Amino acid sequence: MTDKKRFAGKVAMCTGAGRPEGLGEAILKRLAEEGCKVVITDLGEPQQHMGSDHIGTTGDMEQVAEEIRAAGGTAMTCALDVRDEDQVEAAIARTVEEYGGLDFMINNAGIGYLIQPVTEMAKEQWQAVLDVNLMGAFLCTKHAAKQMLSQGRGGRIINIASEAAKSGHPHMAAYTASKHGMLGLTRSSAIELGPHGITVNAVCPNHVTTGLGAVQNEYFAKYKNMTVEQYLADMRNRIPMARVGLAEDTANAVAWLCSDEASYVTGQGINVSGGAVLH
Repeated sequence: MTDKKRFAGKVAMCTGAGRPEGLGEAILKRLAEEGCKVVITDLGEPQQHMGSDHIGTTGDMEQVAEEIRAAGGTAMTCALDVRDEDQVEAAIARTVEEYGGLDFMINNAGIGYLIQPVTEMAKEQWQAVLDVNLMGAFLCTKHAAKQMLSQGRGGRIINIASEAAKSGHPHMAAYTASKHGMLGLTRSSAIELGPHGITVNAVCPNHVTTGLGAVQNEYFAKYKNMTVEQYLADMRNRIPMARVGLAEDTANAVAWLCSDEASYVTGQGINVSGGAVLH
């Protein structure tokens, strides 16, 4: 039987966790249910290429935090642009000040809605995707690892990648490149940090209809001259488990990787795809 408070005394930060019904929200709610103190970070305010429809606003983050608190958990919010190294350092320092340390770092912030043919994608769009998805994961890995090393008790760094980390997708060259790069970051960091008891892994979900997923559904349904319903039905037919992913599927994988049961697992890109990806 799972110990429902197995993460009591632990502290988790998740980037890109402010959007209701997103992967980050599901991950932190799962960890909080099991006793973890959680830090919800997201951009807070719109930026270029990152409008309010695609980020967790300050109000969104507080809504997620209130729901966690109402369920008996402990949560705080922190506006964070993962592209800014000073902000990353400050967010981790605030976490340590408030909660006494950092045990789990989940790199979930990402741009997956700038979808263009490779011949049409602007350099600025490409850079925005790489800066958030890959540079952000690097900066958070760097400073989370420094904090974990200073604590001397190990830790967990978990990168939320994608099936796009292992296969190609039309009109998503930037996203696919960033997620392939995230796997490289995962593997190299795991080798460096393993001797210190810090595991580094990636979770690779297939399609999940979050807010981001809905944008992708609409784009690719139009691209394939289908309705969204037809596009999703076609997707389900290609998945051995006959359904698309749920945010809870990713949250379950993250919780396992944070647990003692996964203490000897590092450097992996774990598919959570219902059998759609087998390598």
